[in-house]
Amino acid sequence: MREFSLPALYEVPSDGNLTDLIRRNATQHPDVAVMSRKVGGAWTDVSATEFLAEVRAAAKGLIAAGVQPGDRVALMSRTRYEWVQMDFAIWTAGAVTVPVYETSSAEQVQWILGDSGAVAVIVESDGHTAAVESVRDRLPALKHVWQIDRDGVEQLRASGAGVDDETVDERSTSAKADDPATIVYTSGTTGRPKGCVLSHRSFFAECGNAVERLKPLFRTGECSVLLFLPAAHVFGRLVEVASVMAPIKLGCVPDIKNLTDELASFRPTLILGVPRVFEKVYNSARAKAQADGKGKIFDKAADTAIAYSRAIGTPQGPSLGLKLKHKLFDKLVYSKLRAVLGGRGEYAISGGAPLGERLGHFFRGIGFTVLEGYGLTESCAATAFNPWDRQKIGTVGQPLPGSVVRIADDGEVLLHGEHLFSGYWNNEAATAEALTDGWFHTGDIGTLDEDGYLAITGRKKEIIVTAGGKNVAPAVIEDRIRAHALVAECMVVGDGRPFVGALVTLDEEFLGRWAAENGKPAGSTAASLRDDAELLAVVQQAVNDGNAAVSKAESVRKFRVLPTQFTEEAGHITPSLKLKRNVVAKDFADDIEALYRG
Repeated sequence: MREFSLPALYEVPSDGNLTDLIRRNATQHPDVAVMSRKVGGAWTDVSATEFLAEVRAAAKGLIAAGVQPGDRVALMSRTRYEWVQMDFAIWTAGAVTVPVYETSSAEQVQWILGDSGAVAVIVESDGHTAAVESVRDRLPALKHVWQIDRDGVEQLRASGAGVDDETVDERSTSAKADDPATIVYTSGTTGRPKGCVLSHRSFFAECGNAVERLKPLFRTGECSVLLFLPAAHVFGRLVEVASVMAPIKLGCVPDIKNLTDELASFRPTLILGVPRVFEKVYNSARAKAQADGKGKIFDKAADTAIAYSRAIGTPQGPSLGLKLKHKLFDKLVYSKLRAVLGGRGEYAISGGAPLGERLGHFFRGIGFTVLEGYGLTESCAATAFNPWDRQKIGTVGQPLPGSVVRIADDGEVLLHGEHLFSGYWNNEAATAEALTDGWFHTGDIGTLDEDGYLAITGRKKEIIVTAGGKNVAPAVIEDRIRAHALVAECMVVGDGRPFVGALVTLDEEFLGRWAAENGKPAGSTAASLRDDAELLAVVQQAVNDGNAAVSKAESVRKFRVLPTQFTEEAGHITPSLKLKRNVVAKDFADDIEALYRG
């Protein structure tokens, strides 16, 4: 199939904007908890009425400071309640939000604030303020900096006390559906980030249709979601706006180091994450079982869960014997895993990278279905996702209702719909290259099956052509290798080379466990163990698993364990964890050459 579409389930209001949602919630669900925030270490609910009042108070402060309709206001913070509050406050003031990753360097801050022409920025910490101040002399449009951790929100509330309600009402309704809501700068694997202009219409079309198609996951007064993705990323914004649109209770976590504890205390019914989160849950549970001498039981339980999930998709369903085994392991293993995820959830939505078929079947088999989706900043997050009632594991699902997916003659995935961005800010050339007659060229390679389910097989610009002329899509192998507990990252190489090779980094957490369990010296590191025969044998198993997904000509023949990690600070990965292949190839050129010597 070359093209597939689904009818829209939600009609975008022509004269409205996203602030309509919080006013509607306060009117229709005044006492319903739409937010929850940490106060004194405990989750405290915020009703729809309270949230609207807090947003309007902050918006008055922005108006008092001189922020005008259409002005850009930057927001640089970790994921926390104030991020959501200030996002809606910026919209309520009639302005446009410009997210900045909280890990951004001063140079990146300068580019985003300068290119967007931001007149103000709301930051979280002293470090963020320092980064802004270090480049402020190169930002002539910037007039205000407020810091959340230094009572910045309270300062806005106080300074806006003299602004009347009629002014806020007028400002909050000034933007229309086709006006910009936000400029999200793509983290970009090459070159400077480009500012994707997403309108209020984009978010209405995206979140309205997603919430309608996944309605059982968004029941007002019953469901809740814990946001631990970066709010600066478009996937995090999808969680934010969809939660408000439903509405369901939204909680925010700024640090995922204690994610297990946060899940246990918040107990969400829905989780939205990236594959690495679900890989960690699986790998941590397996490692704990092995440490407790129950590794064989866990592996049998995992195999049973996968077999059970696969059987669900067959006409005959699971056999009686498989049902009995599944029921036993539910008591012994699965219930404990669901408890780790909060104990109340039955569904998760995963995006950002391929989840992997085995992991998808595992989670569905334990009673926690992970619905895989696909999207880009330019498509306002998800442009395809698996429906809750018709999941096809191994695909990224069907198109967002109201949109179209087309496969071009060269295999590129093209998109059309109201959810798409309107263009790149201050970059007409890039816009013209990406958008042709309303169709967005994703740069991804994919296929559509007979039911309109999309599978992504690689990126056009990342296709490796070996010296023998074989085309290799690296993502397929990399995702399988990276699923191993010991592997942090993997980058396949081989362009113009006689065979395919790979650079592998080690997961520091699991490396420590593996070293202790295998009698290696205390304090062993990737650098000290990179040539260890036992370790290399384990990594080879991960490579073998990756090779099982491709032909012999595409398989990794040699790999090299690196002594360090791919980090955002070193420029190897983007804030959304995508590899900057050109930077990695340059920094580890000697390691790549070593693969092909002799």
